[in-house]
Amino acid sequence: MRSTPPPTPATPPTRRAPDLPRDLVGVGIGPSNLSLAALAHPLDELDAVFYEQRAAFDWHPGLLLEGATLQVPFLADLVTLADPASPWTFLNYLKTRERLYPFYFAERFHIHRAEYAAYCRWVSDNLPRLYFGHQVDAVRWNPERDLFEVDYTQIAPDGEAEALGRTYARNVVLGIGTAPHVPEPLRPLVEATGVPVIHASDYLQHREQLLAADHITVIGSGQSGAEVFLDLLRNRPLGRERIHWLARTEAFAPMEYSKLGLEHFTPDYTRYFHALPEPVRDRLVPAQWQLHKGIDADTIAAIHDELYRRTLDGGWPDAVLTPGVQVRTAGRIATTQIELHLEHVQQSGRTRMTTDAVVLATGYRERPLDQIAAGLDPYMRRDASERPRIDEQHRLVLDPSVTGSVYIQNAERHTHGIGAPDLGLIAWRSASILNSLTGEDSYPLPSRTAFTTFGLAPQPQIPPARQPRTLTPLVAD
Repeated sequence: MRSTPPPTPATPPTRRAPDLPRDLVGVGIGPSNLSLAALAHPLDELDAVFYEQRAAFDWHPGLLLEGATLQVPFLADLVTLADPASPWTFLNYLKTRERLYPFYFAERFHIHRAEYAAYCRWVSDNLPRLYFGHQVDAVRWNPERDLFEVDYTQIAPDGEAEALGRTYARNVVLGIGTAPHVPEPLRPLVEATGVPVIHASDYLQHREQLLAADHITVIGSGQSGAEVFLDLLRNRPLGRERIHWLARTEAFAPMEYSKLGLEHFTPDYTRYFHALPEPVRDRLVPAQWQLHKGIDADTIAAIHDELYRRTLDGGWPDAVLTPGVQVRTAGRIATTQIELHLEHVQQSGRTRMTTDAVVLATGYRERPLDQIAAGLDPYMRRDASERPRIDEQHRLVLDPSVTGSVYIQNAERHTHGIGAPDLGLIAWRSASILNSLTGEDSYPLPSRTAFTTFGLAPQPQIPPARQPRTLTPLVAD
């Protein structure tokens, strides 16, 4: 393989018979499916395309704060942990930008978030068979043709529907990602105009408006909440900060980042978790919040340093940090303020507070599959909580009459654990999917990845790949 891929921007297919099925159609182009596309690229026998409704790759633009870093090492790029010789590694990205030596001397293990986003854009700009501006509307199983039907709408640059299309596929991978979560009591406020109530995912777009507010409330105790609070604090007048930071958790707690704690984000733990009974898995995920919802220790230190710096003249900053609090209800006071009704869990006390702006650092939720995959519902097997069952190889469990596979990316936390959205596992998951799809070890994977043994029984080994299907000879697009 070449060490540096040439720029080959994708163009819509024009010379392909419309009924000729693809081996794989990917829905969504976030980091997970971008990883899959990059690892699929050198597999010449595999005919795969990916559709994304956005006009170009974009990754959390509202949270690309200056200086904010990833919470995983740069080796957790799209491909390295499955194929360090791939031309799509972060290091090769630096090489194409003639930045390897600056990076070498910078001695950075955790890169800036904005740099990761730029790296992913570089991959998306150069990989072929990525079709942006294509909104997938439905995925169905066609039993007469023994194929999946993927209906899409081609979106014009102005956002209007331009054309309708349909692709047939032997297999599908759904990487539709997550959506910002807004707690029920605050949804009417987000949807209304006037006093700003915004999710942290849109923070940078509204930053100047928020800084102009007299009093600001940040809700949420995770990394995003901490970064937003720190950015606001650094840019508010000394002694007139007027920021309130609320969290449901019992403390502004650091993320578990010990070496053995990080082994919960290995394939070994993922396989162990998948083999547990469903009720045990459901109890484990919320109990492990500090493994993935805590705050980076450096960010906590930076917040404390900034607060301390503001006491050097003998006063205290006008900033209130209160954990253990949940928002019961909320409403507007005229059109200028918001009233939050709060409850302190440990004290069982209630109070009210008014504020001029709210930032909701309340995380993300997996987008439900029900709408886009409604056509698969008759074939889909569900668990006791009516969630889709997903097997160890990241496939929806479907009726045996469905001969193709539907793979799931970053929507399987209930079956694969807290590592499902972790960037450090996306290359392994992509490689696992491709091995399953091709029926061979296209990417040999390690049989052991952790020093910890997560159960009394020996760790299950990687299951053998299924028998390969007949793949379509590639036809020029």
